[in-house]
Amino acid sequence: MANLTKSTKPIKLKEIKEKWHLIDAKNKILGRLASLIAKLLAGKDKVNYVPYLDSGNKVVVINTDYLLVTGRKEEQKKYRHYSGYPGGLKTRSYRQQMKKDSTEILRRAVSGMLAKNKLRKKRLAKLFIFPNKNNPFKDKFKIINK
Repeated sequence: MANLTKSTKPIKLKEIKEKWHLIDAKNKILGRLASLIAKLLAGKDKVNYVPYLDSGNKVVVINTDYLLVTGRKEEQKKYRHYSGYPGGLKTRSYRQQMKKDSTEILRRAVSGMLAKNKLRKKRLAKLFIFPNKNNPFKDKFKIINK
């Protein structure tokens, strides 16, 4: 019989340890940042990742007002919301959405990159997005002065 190591044993829910990650979105490309955040939320950076458990981390993103997109996406990318009523389709461009709420842009991008299953809502609940550098989670991170 094969020797089981810690990484090959099935993980239990109580064995999962969550880490906190602080990400500064200033001058970062939207898609590349969203894929990194989705990977952290799903827990794919951990050795004992299993797809059926929410073993992800908590992620705090700051400075979303300074996100970047490449090409002509500022004019061409559209964000749509449909109320369900006739004539209830609302459309905004990327630039208009950045002026209204830049956090929603990143939240939608990350949501689209997570698996479409029952864990998606739980994983998105571990994502905290702030338009500037002020956030209530400052005590969760170690600050090392060199």
